[in-house]
Amino acid sequence: EFHATNVGRIFRPGQPPLTPNWKHLPIGYHGRAGTIVPSGTAIRRPEGLRPEPAGPPTFGPSRRLDIEAEVGFVLGSPVPRGEIALRDADDHIFGLVLTNDWSARDIQAFEYVPLGPFLGKSFATSIAAWVTPLACLDRARVAPPPREAPLAAYLDDSATAAWAFDIDIDIVLNGEVVSTAPYASTYWTAAQMLAHSTVNGAGLRAGDFFASGTVSGPGRRQRGSLLEITWGGTEPLRLADGSEIAFLRDGDEVTLRATAPGPSGTTITFGECAGRVTYGRADRS
Repeated sequence: EFHATNVGRIFRPGQPPLTPNWKHLPIGYHGRAGTIVPSGTAIRRPEGLRPEPAGPPTFGPSRRLDIEAEVGFVLGSPVPRGEIALRDADDHIFGLVLTNDWSARDIQAFEYVPLGPFLGKSFATSIAAWVTPLACLDRARVAPPPREAPLAAYLDDSATAAWAFDIDIDIVLNGEVVSTAPYASTYWTAAQMLAHSTVNGAGLRAGDFFASGTVSGPGRRQRGSLLEITWGGTEPLRLADGSEIAFLRDGDEVTLRATAPGPSGTTITFGECAGRVTYGRADRS
């Protein structure tokens, strides 16, 4: 909710930040498995049509390359066809994995109305090389945020097991922690996402993957994307070396690290999710 609210205020000033349907269903979009890459894979700066302050859009490398700190979920058993009830989610989700859904904000801003992101998102999604099994995270389960709108029966989790998790995600830019995003504040749970994506009769397969959406909290240093941290580039982030950054530069490396409570007072550490931005082709604008 914090991410969606922030982005709504940045992209649609003067309008309600959340769309009318936002608290009634987990809004999402279908991506491509072919552009999911393992941690450590270099990320080439994507190209596409970029809006310009005056005149037509230009084609070239993204000028506003960003990250999104997310938690991904991997299915361990198939659903040939039909609805998965909330109470059955534990039987289908195998584990959690740190995810960076890289985003080209300028390309995304020009293309996303009315059908949502496409080229601004589809060039790469990084995941950690290690999936943390759901069975390891019993001590990390917490109640999700209070529901502020009545939910359809298939999404009503008021009487089901808790599906939020006490996970803190560090966003590390070139070795410096610039934000720590609290996954426990995420409004929609993985169980609800799974129920929603199958309620129309769609089938799923073992190994299918979906992700949480950007994890953000109420504070600036709890936001899960540079778009939010720098408020669309208007409030650059000052780094420890004295430099300022709005969006990712060629050569920047972003690493996601996360921890969660484990049994008997221990701490569970998730596999890292890292990627370095490489040079795109020459600007053709």
